[in-house]
Amino acid sequence: QMNEMAGGGTSSEAKEDKLDKTIDWVQEHLLGQGEQNNESASEQFKDEQISDFLRRGYKNTTGSEFFVKDK
Repeated sequence: QMNEMAGGGTSSEAKEDKLDKTIDWVQEHLLGQGEQNNESASEQFKDEQISDFLRRGYKNTTGSEFFVKDK
């Protein structure tokens, strides 16, 4: 319950955008980091930092916003 109050848990997982879900998939299936469907608040924060980095890089490279809207 404390994890969900801090922004983690399954309810927060449901609010992720497609880029965040793709990052979870890569972590689980390619990097072998285990299931990503009930992450702690700190893990979700890390994933958000990764997606923000990717969005900035995409915009700096192409001049356009990333095609998946951030939630």
